[in-house]
Amino acid sequence: MAVTQPSSTEFPYSLVISLPLPTHRLASSAMQTFEVDAELSPFVRRTFSLEPPTSETPSEPQEKKQKQDLDETKTVLRTTYYATTNRMLRVAVNGFMESLGVVLGVMTELDVDVLKAEMEG
Repeated sequence: MAVTQPSSTEFPYSLVISLPLPTHRLASSAMQTFEVDAELSPFVRRTFSLEPPTSETPSEPQEKKQKQDLDETKTVLRTTYYATTNRMLRVAVNGFMESLGVVLGVMTELDVDVLKAEMEG
């Protein structure tokens, strides 16, 4: 599903939040968690994407790699907010940060890989 960027005249305020996570699975799970809830305000839009860390450069051309291998490098959840006013942007991002705290807390407490790493370490 392609999401178009809101126009800068309608939504002049924006903020990008890049959240690096340890694995693609965790980044994908976080994105799916946030995507189920639409923004309640018509004055705010947001988009999500998964991206590789900016310092990571593929060693071979992307067309030679398997799509799954490329997806596995995407461990950064990028959330972009667009709003009609700076206040609406602040309120929306504040709500996102509260939800993010809950999602990360659940991942830390319940994720099998995290528990395994703690037991080994």
